[in-house]
Amino acid sequence: MIFGKWDPSEVKVEDPGLKRYINLSPVWVPRTGGRWIPNLKPEKVSIVERFMNKLMVPGHRGKKHKLTSGHCTANAQKIYLETKRAFEIIEKRLKKNPIQVLVKAIENAAIVEEIASYRLGGIIARKAVVVSPKRRLDLALRHLAQGIYSSSFKSKKTLAEAIAEELILAYNSDPKCFAIRERQRIEKEAEGAR
Repeated sequence: MIFGKWDPSEVKVEDPGLKRYINLSPVWVPRTGGRWIPNLKPEKVSIVERFMNKLMVPGHRGKKHKLTSGHCTANAQKIYLETKRAFEIIEKRLKKNPIQVLVKAIENAAIVEEIASYRLGGIIARKAVVVSPKRRLDLALRHLAQGIYSSSFKSKKTLAEAIAEELILAYNSDPKCFAIRERQRIEKEAEGAR
């Protein structure tokens, strides 16, 4: 049971590429404190913990840190409690297992194609490339965290409400969700570069 409430064994990962990288092992407290860092095995970390770690530092957007989250001072305990509250909100609204909602949101936000730039003589050429499953998962988590950060910044919404709202929008593949908009934008650019 994750958070002592939700059973991850009934959660199904439908995307065959992400199935290997989404760890749904039952963990009472999804907080290992970086136990897997020396081994470089992020797939051994629970997906809820990876999501919580991304929430602590949403990162930057755009080239040369054009839009940045700056210094995020949230501690692990606050993120843990807010994620738990968000999962309770999701369960109340959708009457579904919130871990299944998180996994489906990640599947919907994971991009399939992106653009790689390379030099060809004196020009920079752009080519569409298929994204590896590990990068798909990392980008999906990053875009979800950035969407949550931007929607809760300078807003009266609590962090738990922002997390719940963003995950529900991504679960429904709603274009109001930042991660879904980002996926559509990147894949449209890749389609143009084919």
